Amino acid sequence: MNPAISRGGRRVLSGIFALLLLFLYAPIAILVVFSFNDRQLVSFPWEGFTLRWYQAFLHNAALLTSLRVSAQVAVVTAVVTVALATPASIALVRRRFLGKGVVTAALLAPLVIPLVVFGISLLVLFNTVGIPLSPLTIAVGHIVVALPFAILTVVPRLERIPSELEDAARDLGAGAGTAFRTITLPLLAPAVLSAFLISFVISFDEVVVASFVAGDEPTFPLYVFSQIRLPRQLPPVIAVAVVVMLVSALVTTGSEVGRWVADRRLETGRGGGGG
Repeated sequence: MNPAISRGGRRVLSGIFALLLLFLYAPIAILVVFSFNDRQLVSFPWEGFTLRWYQAFLHNAALLTSLRVSAQVAVVTAVVTVALATPASIALVRRRFLGKGVVTAALLAPLVIPLVVFGISLLVLFNTVGIPLSPLTIAVGHIVVALPFAILTVVPRLERIPSELEDAARDLGAGAGTAFRTITLPLLAPAVLSAFLISFVISFDEVVVASFVAGDEPTFPLYVFSQIRLPRQLPPVIAVAVVVMLVSALVTTGSEVGRWVADRRLETGRGGGGG
């Protein structure tokens, strides 16, 4: 008898799953609790419910500036990453060429390169070339970091889109660009959107590479890191962190739901076509 489906096995698995959820989400729950705690220092006991920390961060110019910088960098990162990841994924899936394995390894290499090493390398490169550190240099680093994740998001979706659809469109007189724009791209759109959102979140949250190439305009994670040493400045930072976390969760959930719906439609269409 499989112990996993026995009554005792199910209880053990349920207990392990509950502990896993507690381990993952208890820190987030504590963060949310402290964002409403009417206490200057982030510590217990609870002194009452308040929204003043959410009001305080709206009047914190440095914090709002760091949010703006992070948002701008994340948008640039997401747009450029998707623009690079889409044709790269098409080449990897639809084309055969010499050295394809080497190219794939090079594109995915940032996944295994330590971010500290990568950040130092970028800093040396920018200083050698004479490029001043700015939000643009942060975006360059984030594009390289996010590109493998975008490719790994687009490639599986592209592999599920039959190439025969494009071939049929070309047989009917459509050019390669028209066939891609009218056939492949609409089917690929959910993965492209997911890649955009993933790249945005990666850039918005990244702190290691940004700490080396940020210049005089820190991103939001860098600002938060600098405030850790100032306990009385933490409550507004915690409040805005809760807001950012909530928005990120909603966006990520929405993208995943949209991709699931699109996958179901694709599977239904292929099943209907096969019938």
